[in-house]
Amino acid sequence: MQKIVKCNKENYITLAEIWERSVRATHKFLDETTISEIKSALIPDYFPNVDLYAISDNDSLVGFIGLHGESIEMLFIDRDCQGHGYGSSLIEFAKAEGMTKVDVNEQNPLALAFYLAKGFRIIGRDDSDDAGRPYPILHLSL
Repeated sequence: MQKIVKCNKENYITLAEIWERSVRATHKFLDETTISEIKSALIPDYFPNVDLYAISDNDSLVGFIGLHGESIEMLFIDRDCQGHGYGSSLIEFAKAEGMTKVDVNEQNPLALAFYLAKGFRIIGRDDSDDAGRPYPILHLSL
């Protein structure tokens, strides 16, 4: 049975593992150095600055979402659990919490298609990510 649960520091290692498996399956444009850089910043820098919620199925965490202000800051579903509606459940939860914005890597067309199907529209673009890396970011809003 699916349920969405609030996460805390005790969940960080599990969430980082989900993040890595998800990124390796979906972010083929990232090189090993970038994956390592981002992974090393997850627990000290990223996770503490968002409200994290995980989706569990039969008491096993299968994905998570990070919310801040009115933005979805991160959404990752474990590699073997993608395509089973977990991301859709997390998006509906986020919308109910008042989230209206999300950024997506331009080089991740499946994620872009997912958010567009959920009612988001592109409202802007940056040539690089927040860290200045050469990965264009699309800004979306409901």
